[in-house]
Amino acid sequence: MKLYSYFRSSAAYRVRIALNLKAIDHELAIVNLLKSEQLGEEYLATNPQGLLPTLETDDGVLAQSLAILEWLDETYPQLPLITGTAWQKAQIRNLSFAIACDIHPVNNLRVLKYLSNELGIDDEAKNKWYRHWIEVSFEKIELMLNENDDYCFGTQPTLADICLVPQVFNAIRFNVDMSAYPKIAAIYEHCNKLAAFNDAAPQNQPDAN
Repeated sequence: MKLYSYFRSSAAYRVRIALNLKAIDHELAIVNLLKSEQLGEEYLATNPQGLLPTLETDDGVLAQSLAILEWLDETYPQLPLITGTAWQKAQIRNLSFAIACDIHPVNNLRVLKYLSNELGIDDEAKNKWYRHWIEVSFEKIELMLNENDDYCFGTQPTLADICLVPQVFNAIRFNVDMSAYPKIAAIYEHCNKLAAFNDAAPQNQPDAN
């Protein structure tokens, strides 16, 4: 199994966490987004969408992090990421999509490059744009969490935690005041005490420098 990844890609970060939690042996292939390697002929031959992450398996190639995570959970059911009754599983999926998708579409690399290159927006204004969407989303997510839970749902990490941690990492990078979101901050702290999350963190990747 091969994961095409970039150290600071939120979506790739999610998949790295899941692979670690499930102790799945895999090869890491680095695709540098800043050098637009995802648009090169060699990579597009693997994944015509030019997206990261991409997981290459015996069954074929799969992109889109949430689809990858659900496939991993069905194929490797040990330490399940989506647990409980049908209603509880739906709640986990609901929160996971809210976390992964409410921020990501307006803050991905293509959008940020467009703001800079095509619209001529400077870094200060671009960072304000980034913080705004993180803060709007975090306000809503904070209200959806149970104050007594160590993780998004209970005492074990789920798909929702895997989606949350990379977004908090980005929020901290862009100087979002996490004291305004104590439940989210506490979950982030709990997650990063686990080796599976810590080892997947961007600063611990081979291409981080």
